[in-house]
Amino acid sequence: MEDKLILVIFYGLLSALTTGLGALPFIFIRKITPKVLGISNAIAAGLMMGASFGLLFEAVEYSKSKMILGFLLGVIFIVVTDWILDRMRKKRLKLEEDELAVGLTYLGLDWRKSLLIVVIMTFHSVAEGIGIGASFGGTVKFGIMMSIAIAIHNIPEGLAISAVLVSRGLSWKKAAFWSIFTSLPQPVMAVPAFLFVDTFKPYVPVGLGVAAGAMIWLIFSDVSPEAGEYIGHKKAATLVSLSIIIMLIIQYFI
Repeated sequence: MEDKLILVIFYGLLSALTTGLGALPFIFIRKITPKVLGISNAIAAGLMMGASFGLLFEAVEYSKSKMILGFLLGVIFIVVTDWILDRMRKKRLKLEEDELAVGLTYLGLDWRKSLLIVVIMTFHSVAEGIGIGASFGGTVKFGIMMSIAIAIHNIPEGLAISAVLVSRGLSWKKAAFWSIFTSLPQPVMAVPAFLFVDTFKPYVPVGLGVAAGAMIWLIFSDVSPEAGEYIGHKKAATLVSLSIIIMLIIQYFI
């Protein structure tokens, strides 16, 4: 049991760290132009949409009704969160009192959207952490295979997060940090999920549905429309579609 627990912690941390690799392509992008902003947002929208499809497909295998419930809760959650943040902005609250907002604010750029993507992807990682822990409830081999699959899957997710954050002014290093931050629930949730696997399993489809619902709302509300404003709606739609295909292919082969 103790040996397995160490493996759960190790692979949970490994999976979280791989999310930061998604920020590496932005090392080579020195200047953030409107075109880069549009392309980044379009790619992020497509990767997020592809990830959402994967979450819904996985959730359906557990329970269709719980998936639908989770999806609805996810939309409600993100709408309420967005409303709260919008009220904060309108009231001109001091961002200096909010460390997370300060970390995501750069030269007056819109920190609200950055904060939303971090909140959504962090919540999404809770379900992945449960998946890692539950997988070790079987054989060690199956647990390792599942963990590696999630770790590989986290790289394009990190790219999606970084694309949004870099397009709003963060450096690739800060984008990598926040990408890893969103995946920290994986090692945290993997441990109790492993120790109490039967207790956590029923909530997996709800968690997956919540993450998918929140991401899809954000895609249509902010990320995709903004891409269209910078590079044109047809070019944005093409990039979004190609990115969805890429994410689905990645998920299919892992």
